[in-house]
Amino acid sequence: MAMTIHVDIVSAEEEIFSGTAEMVYAPAIMGEVGIAPRHTQMLTPLKAGEVRLQTEGKEEQFFYVSGGMLEVQPHVITVLADTALRARDIDEAAALEAKKRAEQALKDKTGKIDYAKAQAELAEAVAQLRTIESLRKKRH
Repeated sequence: MAMTIHVDIVSAEEEIFSGTAEMVYAPAIMGEVGIAPRHTQMLTPLKAGEVRLQTEGKEEQFFYVSGGMLEVQPHVITVLADTALRARDIDEAAALEAKKRAEQALKDKTGKIDYAKAQAELAEAVAQLRTIESLRKKRH
């Protein structure tokens, strides 16, 4: 029996996941981190991207987070996300449309847009689409 650690993934709206995992991968600001049971304590900001859990039996579960915090304690990992979704619940058409809108806004040279906001929206849409792609690859 492999060692596991308890994982909670919560957003401002609801709890998305609560259970055990053998390994957790998350998009920390400094780059992707992998956390195994008995990992040292850590607190780090998250950027938009994919949180991956390897549960018992090497099954993987995929989640999208728009940002937030990752807290690692001796026996529990908590992902406190601004927004969190199971990968299967992401609306691909909406993400593609958001990506298209953000790209158009960045091409607008009239100065009437907030470039930082457009770049953030583009990054979020791309992160959602990457999460969907990871889920598709796993299914095949």
